[in-house]
Amino acid sequence: MPRNFIKKWTPTPERVRKIRGLRFLGRLLDDPYIFHLNRRSVSVAFFIGLFICFLPILGQIPLAAVAALVFRCNLPITLLLVWISNPFTFPFIYFACYRFGALLLRRPVIDVQFDLSWQWFTTTFQQIWEPFVLGSLIASLFFGCLGYVSVQWFWRWRVRVKWRTRRQT
Repeated sequence: MPRNFIKKWTPTPERVRKIRGLRFLGRLLDDPYIFHLNRRSVSVAFFIGLFICFLPILGQIPLAAVAALVFRCNLPITLLLVWISNPFTFPFIYFACYRFGALLLRRPVIDVQFDLSWQWFTTTFQQIWEPFVLGSLIASLFFGCLGYVSVQWFWRWRVRVKWRTRRQT
């Protein structure tokens, strides 16, 4: 079953409880459902993790943790998937989201030079925010749904293979 494969790569509940950024959740981390490894829990965790990782917001990890608690899905998998958009990958992800949004809105792609200043936010960001946000939202929904469906399909496929091998022996 995929459960054994996933167990190898996910942290234990004790390790998750020791993460400093999640201490604000307190006793909510004692819910056993957020560490279950079943088809529903893992597929919803994939949706939430991939959805949040493409959103251009600060605080993705706490938001993912709260979403995993609300939807009672696997917390470690959700948190691991949010790290797809890390400091090394988010410039590429967000640039691709901007280009995709510009394509959908039929706007020309502006050569953006990022500068951490108020003037940049009031001039350049004003020109690119609509395609950027649209591209990010569509990418979030697309990859979240793709992750959900892929896990559902893969899990069912593995169970069918296991049942076939049991019948043959």
